[in-house]
Amino acid sequence: MPVYTFDPLQDPRWPELLERHPSASMFHSKAWLDSLRRTYGYEPIGYTTSPPRSELANAMVFCHVDSSLTGRRLVSLPFSDHSEPLADKEEDLYDVLGSLHRGLKREKWQYIEFRPLNQWAAKSVGFERSQAFHLHRLDLRPPLEGLFRTFHKSCIQRKIHRAEREGLTYEVGRSEMLLGTFFRLLVLTCRRRRLPPQPIGWFRHLIDSMGERLKIHVASMNGHPIAAILTVNFKRSIVYKYGCSDARFNRLGGTQFLLWRAIQDAKRDDLHEFDFGRTDIHTPGLLTFKDRWATTRSVITYLRSSPSRAAHIEAAWIRRAAQRCFARLPDTLLIAAGRMLYRHVG
Repeated sequence: MPVYTFDPLQDPRWPELLERHPSASMFHSKAWLDSLRRTYGYEPIGYTTSPPRSELANAMVFCHVDSSLTGRRLVSLPFSDHSEPLADKEEDLYDVLGSLHRGLKREKWQYIEFRPLNQWAAKSVGFERSQAFHLHRLDLRPPLEGLFRTFHKSCIQRKIHRAEREGLTYEVGRSEMLLGTFFRLLVLTCRRRRLPPQPIGWFRHLIDSMGERLKIHVASMNGHPIAAILTVNFKRSIVYKYGCSDARFNRLGGTQFLLWRAIQDAKRDDLHEFDFGRTDIHTPGLLTFKDRWATTRSVITYLRSSPSRAAHIEAAWIRRAAQRCFARLPDTLLIAAGRMLYRHVG
């Protein structure tokens, strides 16, 4: 079948498809795509077998990443945990991906990558496994008291109780003050991981685009912020996208306290799912932490079509070398590195 393109930021059919399709996520949303464009200059583009001016029966959305450092590629989607193709029929997906694969050399793309949740997409001709992650999700429909009892007794329940005994205070919102607090804790966390933080402009654009759906949650001890998380509501789900903390106070259970408060807020909003986000398979500590919330774990396999595997191997080597450099940078230079480099990474 012929494949057509459309602009998901301008085409009114795109939000209509998101509203009715059960696999649509906040990463598909116009707010997320607009934040990517405004922060990093990534232009989104949609592909579909539905002709113009007809209802969108299926679609995949990508971003053009055009970097002088890392080359040209098509990614669905940058800085996104996953991006499920919105297609009810497998043949529609294969028509779109087949068309993109055939255009790989013509468009001079270094590679094409998409990040599906469902494994049937792995049968796409010309695409191979790139990376794998775990995704943790919690069903919020049981009663709140029952949910709490399913959490790990010592590592989650007792941490929450300790945070409450210690008198941790809780703030939630999206003010510039809360954003500043969140970002300072994010810099601390990124330094521990030997990575630069994403630019603060990215978070400002998310707040502006997402509006009330985005919340920054902060826990403090005696007025000193010790942990923060950023969540976004989409349809009947809440997504835990970013978390950070001052490691000197981790024993107080600040992150567990914030996640529990976010779960309580989600229950009051009648949301059905808490998405704990993707986790690298090589971070066993974080995997165990999310398992202890009685979540369901699944695998996300990123798929890539590329003329050569050498570029992926080279990128991994560059990343390891860069981490050694980031570990030595003062905060001001680490933040500057994030502003400069992230647009080349997506």
